[in-house]
Amino acid sequence: MRTAVVVGTGLIGTSAALALTARGLTVHLEDADPDAARTAESLGAGTTEPADGPVDLAIIAVPPALVGKVLADCQRRNLAHWYTDVASVKAGPGSEIAALGCDTVHYIGSHPMAGRERSGPLAARADIFEGRPWVLTPTPDTDTETLNVALELVALCGAMPIVMDPAEHDRAVALVSHAPQLVSSLVAARLERADETAIRLSGQGVRDVTRIAASNPGMWVDILSANAGAVADVLEAVARDLGETVTALRAMEATEEGERRAGATGIEAVMRRGNAGQARIPGKHGAPPTRYETVAVVLGDQPGELGRLFGEVGDAGVNIEDVVIEHSTGQQVGFVQLSVAPTAVKRLVKALRASGWNVRD
Repeated sequence: MRTAVVVGTGLIGTSAALALTARGLTVHLEDADPDAARTAESLGAGTTEPADGPVDLAIIAVPPALVGKVLADCQRRNLAHWYTDVASVKAGPGSEIAALGCDTVHYIGSHPMAGRERSGPLAARADIFEGRPWVLTPTPDTDTETLNVALELVALCGAMPIVMDPAEHDRAVALVSHAPQLVSSLVAARLERADETAIRLSGQGVRDVTRIAASNPGMWVDILSANAGAVADVLEAVARDLGETVTALRAMEATEEGERRAGATGIEAVMRRGNAGQARIPGKHGAPPTRYETVAVVLGDQPGELGRLFGEVGDAGVNIEDVVIEHSTGQQVGFVQLSVAPTAVKRLVKALRASGWNVRD
């Protein structure tokens, strides 16, 4: 593959264009909003000049409800030899594509499991797909060459291909992406009219839970409307668990000791189920979950401190597996939680303290 066109220069489309351009491909950019396409062009994602003839691959990066219409238009214009879309819902668009009589031999649905709470071309990054799953949803019509081109796209973007049935994909993303987005928004909504004193107590826990609540509502309405039933099924199950959890918490306030014990048992059970579920989430680069130890370091709020810390961790010969920064309310310091291999903890703590860092016990 040497040439591509990206139709839709939002976060995902522009990120794909940046990744392909960085690998030496010629990428053409289209968008219903010319300003968005020009913004992507200014970022180095490609050119808004139309191609002289059909490119190798057209990547359709538009909301799910528009995929069928845009694919039909692209094929009518003979825009490319092969086509894919990167919408986050697959079954509905697939049915519309078939109903519109599109060429489904040279088309394959796909969905990179990557994103940010920000949207638009200015939020795009060439490395956003690195190490992330990229789902491909071939149908019986999809020919081998089309699948191979899609696999090449995934490889060029540094992602990991996963082949799934479209309906199976939609149920999966309802569980791991769409329902969590709504749950995050529901928790954040409780903060809207909360007392300012309570808000000032916000720590890393509430920041972690509500981070994706900053996402674009309009974009998510488009996504959820295309997968509403599957998401509702997940949330109904969550609602049942939530109802049982509320009952258990009320029981913990009871005057009768047996009722209090039953409530505590119920809360412990849901926490343990949460432990088990969280432990199943893949680790770095999709590897099996790995247990890391956390080294917490006090960090001054001044330029260069984080870079200096990372440099000295590297000098100690320790790899940082993950990092979380927690800001201290009302103080010009933060706490950096470095996740490292358990065997490296003592060595790292000794090296950092020797360099004058305040490592928390």
